[in-house]
Amino acid sequence: MRDIIEGKAFVLGDNIDTDQIIPAQYLTLNPAIPEEYRMFGKYALSGVPVAQGGLPKGHIPFHDSSDEFVSPYRIVVAGRNFGCGSSREHAPIALAAAGIEAVVAEFYARIFFRNAVNGGYLIPFESAERLCERICTGDLLRIDVASCQLVNQTTGEQWSLRPLGEVAPIIAAGGPVRLPARLLRSNGVWAGRCRKTPEPAGPQPLSPPVKRYNRLPVSSGFGAGRGVSGQGEPSPSIDRRGLPFAG
Repeated sequence: MRDIIEGKAFVLGDNIDTDQIIPAQYLTLNPAIPEEYRMFGKYALSGVPVAQGGLPKGHIPFHDSSDEFVSPYRIVVAGRNFGCGSSREHAPIALAAAGIEAVVAEFYARIFFRNAVNGGYLIPFESAERLCERICTGDLLRIDVASCQLVNQTTGEQWSLRPLGEVAPIIAAGGPVRLPARLLRSNGVWAGRCRKTPEPAGPQPLSPPVKRYNRLPVSSGFGAGRGVSGQGEPSPSIDRRGLPFAG
């Protein structure tokens, strides 16, 4: 994770859903294949209505003629409920493939937020103010990730974003799968809240023996005559349920 994120802003409004971020017809693409991953970048935000893309004026394309796969914008600024709709993980993947490093919104749909964090695709910042009405598409922004400070270098305005909190180390590690390797110390003790569990003192009681069904010969008692081999010989034994023992 970079300490400073800097680049041009692309501004959207409220309720940008995952079908606008990456339409369903492109979900057959496999992001694990490099050629198809680039296609996610090409079609990112292609479902946003033309008049609502690139606020406040609108009608501003997310890509320009210089590169159809990677957008010239690095930060998406949006309103409320960003990433609502389906739970597709392809939404943050598409934005990341297009070169987006951070999204700043008033709040997110929970599943989009977790997908963005868990995959380490981009950083979802939350703002207390309605920045989609204070920032224009094309403004040059600078985000200090550690201090959560956003500066509009075009206008000189500055805002404090909400702290990332407990997801900060997950984002820094690139997702929860990579988190343990970065936090594990050489002596096997976890950094942070986790501590090594002390060994119990003194002798410990043995585990109780596992109960087994009693074996009864087929020729007498319960189940007599049930297990018969090819020549009429009784099978070795059965359990109390009338089932033969394996082995």
